Order: sequence, then C-alpha cells, then structure tokens
Amino acid sequence: MVVSAVAEIDEGDPRSAGPAVLRTDPLGEPFLRARITLPTTPPTYLRRRRLVQHLDQALQTPLTLVNGPAGAGKTLLATEWAAGLPQPVAWLTVAVGDWRPGVFWAYVIQALRACGALTPGPAGFPADASRVDTRLLGALATELNDRDQPVVIVLDEYDRVTAPQVAEQLEFVLHHAGRGLHLVLVTRTEPLLPLHRYRAAGALTEIRAAELAFTAEEAAALLELHGLSLPVCAARALVDRTRGWAAGLRLSALAARESADPQRYLKEFEADRSTIADFLLAEVLKGKPEQTQDLLLRVSVLERFCPALADALTLRTDAEPLIAGLCRENAFVEYLGHSWYQLHPLFQEILRAHLRVRLPGLEPELHRRAARWLRRAGSLPETLAHGSAAGDWDLAAGALVDDLAIGQLFSGLCSADLVRLFSRMGSGARSPATDLVRAARELAQGDVDRGVVCLRHAGERLAADAAEPVSETAPDPAAAQLSCVLLEALAARLTGCPQDAEKAAKAADELWWEVPAHLLDKHPELAALLLTHLGSARLWAGRFEDARAALTTAAGTPGAAATVLPRGESMGHLALLDYLHGWLSRAERKALAAESETQQLGLDQPSGSGIARLVLAAVAVDRHELARAQALLDETAQLPSVTRDPVPAAGHALVAARLLLAQGKARAAVQAADSPVFAAVPSPWASGHEALVASAAHLAEGRPDQAAEALQGVSGDQPACAVEAAALQLAAGRPGAAIDLLDDVRAQNGPGPAVTVRAALVRAQAAQGTGDTATARRLVARALLDARRERLRRPFLDAGEWLPHLLATAPLQELAAGWLTPGPSRRDDQARAESAPEPLVAAALSGREHDVLERLARMMSTQEIAADLYVSENTVKTHLKSVYRKLAVNRRSDAVRRARDLGLV
Repeated sequence: MVVSAVAEIDEGDPRSAGPAVLRTDPLGEPFLRARITLPTTPPTYLRRRRLVQHLDQALQTPLTLVNGPAGAGKTLLATEWAAGLPQPVAWLTVAVGDWRPGVFWAYVIQALRACGALTPGPAGFPADASRVDTRLLGALATELNDRDQPVVIVLDEYDRVTAPQVAEQLEFVLHHAGRGLHLVLVTRTEPLLPLHRYRAAGALTEIRAAELAFTAEEAAALLELHGLSLPVCAARALVDRTRGWAAGLRLSALAARESADPQRYLKEFEADRSTIADFLLAEVLKGKPEQTQDLLLRVSVLERFCPALADALTLRTDAEPLIAGLCRENAFVEYLGHSWYQLHPLFQEILRAHLRVRLPGLEPELHRRAARWLRRAGSLPETLAHGSAAGDWDLAAGALVDDLAIGQLFSGLCSADLVRLFSRMGSGARSPATDLVRAARELAQGDVDRGVVCLRHAGERLAADAAEPVSETAPDPAAAQLSCVLLEALAARLTGCPQDAEKAAKAADELWWEVPAHLLDKHPELAALLLTHLGSARLWAGRFEDARAALTTAAGTPGAAATVLPRGESMGHLALLDYLHGWLSRAERKALAAESETQQLGLDQPSGSGIARLVLAAVAVDRHELARAQALLDETAQLPSVTRDPVPAAGHALVAARLLLAQGKARAAVQAADSPVFAAVPSPWASGHEALVASAAHLAEGRPDQAAEALQGVSGDQPACAVEAAALQLAAGRPGAAIDLLDDVRAQNGPGPAVTVRAALVRAQAAQGTGDTATARRLVARALLDARRERLRRPFLDAGEWLPHLLATAPLQELAAGWLTPGPSRRDDQARAESAPEPLVAAALSGREHDVLERLARMMSTQEIAADLYVSENTVKTHLKSVYRKLAVNRRSDAVRRARDLGLV
C-alpha cells in the first residue's frame, strides 16, 4: 500500500526548514531524529585529505563502499566528507531492526525529505513494516532520476542490513535512479549487492581497511591533536603495532595522556591491559557464538592459520565456515590469500592473554599441535617456532635435522635467529637430533671444544639408535648422518685437522645417495658448506691445488641466497690462494667478489670469516697503502674466526706482521707473527711466513746469523716463502744460499708477479754484488714492468740501499716515475697514466654511482648530493655503500683517492 501522506505530519522540520516530514514509522514508533542527522566529529578528529579527495572522486561512480573493521574511522570520515558537500546529503544510521523492508525504506525516505531532496509528492510512503510496494520504489527512483542535481545517500553501519530483499530493493532503486543518486555504504561486511557487476562496469569506488589505516605521519598528527608530541619514527612503530587502526591509535593516545611518560607508554603499553582490550573484547569477541570464541582464542597462538590448521587446534572440523564468516565481518581476521589468514596483531595479543585466563595451561599443547601439523605440511620455520614455544625440543630439533636444514645455522640468512631460538634448549633434551643441533649451535658461536663434545655424543646416539624403531619426532637416519658429517667437516676445519676433513668428505659421498633428492635440491648450502670446509682444511695443509679444486666447486654452487655465504667464503679462500702464489690483482678481484656476494645477505661487513678483507689488507701492504691496510685489518680483528679458524687466524697474523715490518716495528712484528693458532697439525705456508718474519726481525736488529738460521725450514715447495727467504739470505750475506733457494723454486701453476718481481730483485742484487751492473739493470727493469701493472711497491722499498742508485739511472728512472718514485715531468705523468692499472673494480660502477662519486670528489655532503641529484639521502647512502664496496674502501677520502688513482674523477 502506498499513501501520499499520513495524518501525523510535522509542518516544518526544524533541521531543514523545508518540506513537511512524518513523525512515525510504519510501526507507529516515532522517528529517531539522531539516525538521520549527520554525526558530529570530535575536536581530536584528524582530517585526512587523501581520503576526502578519494570520496570526492567517487562521485563519478553511482556506488561507493567504505568497508573496514570496527573502529577504522569509517563513520567519521563519511561525516566529514558529507558535511562539506554542496549537494543534498541524506544520512541514515542503520539500526538492527531495519531488516524489515518497510521500516528501512521509511527511514530512507524520511532522510531524503529531511535534507530537502524529496518532496511529499509522488514517491509516497510505506505503511507496512514487513513489505514495500514496488510502485513506491519505482516512484522513488523516478523522482531521484528527474533531479537536476544528484542526491547523496549515506547508509552508515549498513552491515546491520541482513535481509536479502532489502539489498535487492536497494539495488533496484540505485539502478533506476540513474545519475540522480550516489549511494555510499559504510559497512564492516561485504554488502549483499552484485558488486562484481559494478566493478566490471567501473561503477564502484571502494575504500577498504588498508586505505583507512593511518600512516606514520597521520598518526603523529593525530597524537598532536591529543596533546602528545611524538617523532614520526616513534609514530611509525606505533602504526606498525596497531596496523594504523584508528580506534587503537585514539585509545592509545587517550591512555598515554594519563601516563607520566607518554612516549614510553605508547612504545610499551600492554594491549591486554588497556582500553583497546575492552573495545575489542566488547565489539568483536563477546558477541560471537561460543565455538567462534573458542576458535579465536586457540588460533591466537599462530602468526597465520588456515582452516585445516585451526581444526588441528580446536579438534573440530568447523573452522572453514567460521573463519570465512569472521573475515567477511571484518572481525580483525585478515585474508592473506591461498586459504591463509592472520589476526590483527593487537587483537592477537589480547586474545592470547584471554586464552591464558580462560584456558590456563593449554597454550603449550596448542603450540605442540601446531608444530606437528606444520611439520607434516612442510613449513619448517613455523614448525621450529611452535616446537620451541611448546618446549618440545625433540620435535623442533628433529624437524630441523629431518629437513636437512642444519646448514642454515651457518648460511648467514637465518643463522642468528636459529642460534637464538635453540639457545633456549636446555641440557635435559637428549636425542640424536638435539645433540646435533646443540653441536651446531656451539660451533656456530665459536665454542669449538664444547661443539666437538656435543658432536661426539650425537655420533654415539646415532649409532646406538640405528637399530631402534623410528619415532614420530625422530629425523630421517640418512639426513641425520649427513648432518653429522657436515658438522664433522666443520670441526675438522676449525681444529686444523685435514685428515678428519677428508674422512668426513668421503663419508658424505657415501651418504649422498641415501638422502632424498628433493632435500638435497632444497638445501644447496649443504654441498657448498661441505666443500668450503674441505677446501679450507686442504689450504691449511698446504695442498693448494686440491684446495683450489674443492673451493672452486663450492664458489660455483648454484642455488638461492642460502649458498651466498659459503660461496663468498670459498671465493675468499681462493683469493688467499692467489695471494700466496703472488697474483695480487687476481686476489683482489676475488676478494672483492667475495665481499659482494656476502653483502647480498645484508649483513654487516665483514661477514663470515673475514678472510676476503684480510686478503685486501695483505694486497694493500704489498702496494704500500699502509693506512688502508691498517683499516682493513682492524675491521677483522674482532671477528671470532680470527681465534677459532686456523686459516683466517694465520692470515691475520701474517698480514699484521707484514704491516708492522713495513712500519719498521720488527719486534712487534715477531710477536704478531707468533700469535697462537690452535690447530692439530701445523701449516707449511703459515710456518714459512712466520719464519720469514722472524728472520726479517733478526736482520733488522743486526743478527744475520740468527736470520739465516730462522730460514732453515723454508724450502722451494712454497715459492712465495722461498723467494722472500732468498732475499733475506742475500741480505744476511749469503748469496750462494739465496741463489740455491731461487733455483729450487718450483713454478706451481706459474708464480705471480709478487713472486717473480721479488725473485728478479734478488738476482739483480746478487748480480750487482758481483759487479754485473748490466744484468742487475736488466733484472730491475723487468721487475719494474711487472710490478707497475700490479702497483707492487713493497719489494722495492724492502730491497735495501743498493736499489735507489740504480733507479736513479735511465731508463729505470722513467719506468719507476709516477708510481714508485716522484715524477715531476710531463713525460713522467704520461708514463704514469699509461702504466696505471686497469680499473678492475670501478668498471662495475653504475652511472648513478659515478654521479655520486663525482660529487663526493667535490667535497659535497650527503645532503647536498641528494639535493643535487633529486634523490633522498637514504638513496645516496645506498649508492655510497656500493661505491665503497666496489672500490674496497670504507671512508670518503679513501674512495676519492682510489677513484683518482683509477682515473674515474
């Protein structure tokens, strides 16, 4: 039934001062004026222009959806926007009873009349609360369509409309009203409208929770309105915790105002003991059925969940519809995709605290159930997290070993997290898996002795359990054995026992075929780590070619980021091999490549053993770049590997001693070279270099006999050591012994310039001593040509008083000018430019890095560079970090100097 008017009429609405409006709804109840009146915004409301502008743009489409959870700021946003519109706005706050079509449409028409958008004429008014005549809806749509200016209808809390017939009627009116109506639905849930059709037609504008969330800048401004001054960085932390939830921010601000230290309160407030908890429990949890509440409490122990995992925690099978319903209702359950969900972090905190009160003692069991389900599903990180939270270390360690992931404690990606996680594992957990993980943890932290003891216990338990039935939490026997072998290879490397490393490598070859192929494919870091440990042990033993073979294979291991650190470690060891053979530039390239590899992990440099930085320091000493060498050496001095790993420990002692000798500190050099290196067997090259330092110190202090005696153990098996020993023998007055050593040097794969240059200088000095100046000049000329390409200065500076006289004669003076000795003439400058080494590293600089480097050379600050290039300061810092790495420096001045040496600026 449609009537044009009813008896009870108010002939002049005080709000609109316009057309008459009815006083009662079809039930005979008085209209509640507050429901059709725009709400007021509080003084602390923050106007967010980006959202208002989006709503303004939405006027181009017939339908706008503002959809978000309770407290997201939907109503206040719509209120502010509607109040600023020039056209009529009909506002209706939907009530629970509006499921009756007659009541709903009565209020819609009353809101339209109240704003002056509808006359009491053709549209009529519903008289039956339970139904609405289609003629009324048609008349309403027609009258709206005939308007010159469109009317905006805002239906706030539209999620209370649950009747499908109301949604159908609303869609009918919206469709037939044409351009005369713009409908805004403010809701917590997805409305019962054919939204897909509106999306496809481009007729729908949506503002959802992600857009409603406050940014850090907006949060800081909101807190300012509450009388709280908070830096944007601190506001960002609060936004991260609240996910920008408007109500959470406002309630936090109100509580913080009452605190003696507001900033600290906002940083550390306990969600479960705040007004936020009261809000969420009242708005979300308490109105839900008991089964839904139970599900929410149980999944609060999870960072993410799917219906099957939730069922495993509730021991029921109704999770899927319950979770889908919660998600539709915006009940702080967020859909992640692929059937996975998560709780809002604050809601999760509150639920977890509520769980401990309502179901005390259940939390560990929930974590255990989650760990078992996740282990079967193949999600290792979450299995470990929940297994440790349950205190079930057999389960957690068994999952790690069973997945063949024990190498991740050493891969650099998540090693720190794993060490920290398993640091809580007490001594009471005793199984092969826990012993293996305990051994890995100790070795990763540098406690070699305890690690070896734990490893022995693990091996004994694995042998004892081989005949026992496999339990649910026990790892696969082959995976456990291979994990054990990996740790044995590492222990052999760290204890300086090459034989044990070879034994472990042989055992690994035999086990490789017993482990499922998919696990080996999943963890390429295992092979890379094994080969790196084997190569390092072989290098320590002086088996250079065998070491190179293993390390080259490790450095070329394909795979994901998990292999980055072992690849970088292998390249660092290969760089050391090149350095020991006298190939300085080749060693530098490999060391820089190793640094580049490990930098991909985002770790602080130097990472791993720091061996690449040690090689760069050694190269700098040979080039007489002593300040740079000292800086590089200082960076590695505090690394645990310098004391726990024989190769970098010996490398550090070698570089430190050579640097001190170059600085004229012979006694300190002997002490540095004699630094303790704990190893089961001595290293021939480490022992040889230690003897060289001792001999040089004796010679510097005027003891030639002791100098010669210190060199007795040095042979031609180590070309670099033998050549330096020959130089010391000659300086001690034993030219025959020097020449014999040079003649005994075996050219293994061809010694590099650092060896051949020293050898040529020794022979030149010997020839000069016999009066054969021509031969001496010829040998020095050859040495200068070879050294110039490598910028190798140290051998000439160490040669003694006989050399400067020769260098002062032509053509040697010209060969040395500019890079070894001062060159004042233009011709010398040209020779220096021609002889400058190729920019081995700087060629990799990008165009933007060149731009930054040029401005760096002009002494511009980071801020000035950013302004000049129209980029952020953080972007400039990122480019600077890359430039420093590629130029192998860590200071501005060094970068500019090295860039000028390479002709870049």
